[in-house]
Amino acid sequence: MELVLLTALGVGGATVIGAVIGFLFKKISHTFSDIVLSFAAGVMMAAAVLGLIIPSVEYGGDSGLIITTVGIFAGALCLNLVDKLVPHLHKLAGADIENHHNKNLSRVLLFVTAIAIHNLPEGIAAGVGFGTEPAQGLVIAGGIALQNIPEGMVIIGPMLAAGVKPGRTFVLAMLTGIVEVVGTLLGYFAVSVASAILPFALAFAGGTMLYVISDEMIPETHAHGHERGATYALLAGFCLMLITDVLLG
Repeated sequence: MELVLLTALGVGGATVIGAVIGFLFKKISHTFSDIVLSFAAGVMMAAAVLGLIIPSVEYGGDSGLIITTVGIFAGALCLNLVDKLVPHLHKLAGADIENHHNKNLSRVLLFVTAIAIHNLPEGIAAGVGFGTEPAQGLVIAGGIALQNIPEGMVIIGPMLAAGVKPGRTFVLAMLTGIVEVVGTLLGYFAVSVASAILPFALAFAGGTMLYVISDEMIPETHAHGHERGATYALLAGFCLMLITDVLLG
């Protein structure tokens, strides 16, 4: 339990680290952010497949493939519903956020709220990962934490440009990280209390991660003319987690 709590704080703290970087470097180039975010997408993809989806099939027994397939689509549909209710990064992070102030404040706050809402299932995915074994949980949490750093960086600029005070900006960024801590603990306790739901929970968490990668991270990293670099960064992130998984296993 102590390891899970520390991991939850690490996952949420990664957003805060990203926010600090965002304060230090308010003008981050698209090239840099696309490469970092794409690398994180590769890490998350490997974590989803190796740490969540494959174990789901294994723990599901004779019905493993069916449970896993249903779980993946359930997780994706859940985030799809959330997206319809509250749009996320690529729908709200338009260039005009930086060009206007007070009139875009509500839009920027909606942008931050959307990130916080999306962080909940990501945190749950990290917590569910501990339902298999600690090493797998750490790999998954590491992948999500890597993704949270550039997301924390992205939060800062639009809020400052909209006139939000630096202190309040940092608090709001920190709150989005706290949501992830809560999600991690929820995921861990859910599979601890009812181990029978573990195969479905693993697949569900994997589905949410694959949805985020395909619907949000890849389109964002391929929208500014850096597709080639972003693609190789994704492959590098995937291979890094593959090597880590093999060595830890």
